[in-house]
Amino acid sequence: MSDRPFPTEAQADAGQAAREFVQFAIESGVLCFGQFTTKAGRQSPYFFNAGLFNDGRKLLRLAQFYANAIVRSGIEFDMVFGPAYKGIVLAAAVSMELARLGRNVPYAYNRKEAKDHGEGGTLVGAPLQGRVLIVDDVISAGTAVREAMALIRSAGATPHALAIALDRQEMATENGRDVPYSAVQYVQQQLGVQVCAVAGLGDILGFLEQCGTQTAAQQQLRQHHEAVLAYRQRYGV
Repeated sequence: MSDRPFPTEAQADAGQAAREFVQFAIESGVLCFGQFTTKAGRQSPYFFNAGLFNDGRKLLRLAQFYANAIVRSGIEFDMVFGPAYKGIVLAAAVSMELARLGRNVPYAYNRKEAKDHGEGGTLVGAPLQGRVLIVDDVISAGTAVREAMALIRSAGATPHALAIALDRQEMATENGRDVPYSAVQYVQQQLGVQVCAVAGLGDILGFLEQCGTQTAAQQQLRQHHEAVLAYRQRYGV
């Protein structure tokens, strides 16, 4: 008999939502399997490209996954911030979905280059203030998060939390070497920022493991389970 504690209802709901997100990402062509080289130079058996959530229906569904995960997390915040470039669309879409759920908050984003006419500057949208929730797709080295945090602090606000679509749950690298913590753990422990992820590598593995063999599509997905599991065993945290 297992001594593993039974999941709470909220945890079960989160797990189900994460698996639904993985399926959605696969069907949208955002999550694919094969051989891909990561920024760290690793050969990864999967690749996640959030830029392929590229039509209105997909973006709406994506925003629903984010907003529901944020609400479930219980993270408190006063506004949403989207780092350029992918974070811009995500912040706007997530803010709209949060408003639909009854949580109306302001949002802002930044430009990569400062505007030298009109209102000028690098910030667009609501003034940065209070506890800020940063919304982005994934984090690898945490560089973009640090840049966003510095920008938020320079405006007098507090970088309080981060919401991402996928936590790769693998070792980060420093100076070309693997370190025994992930980018998400670094953000949480070293930068003091709470992190909410819609799904993680464990959810991808769980989805692949549960794939049946009744159809060719299911068989094709199921065959990637061993490669993803081996990758996690080598680089996972």
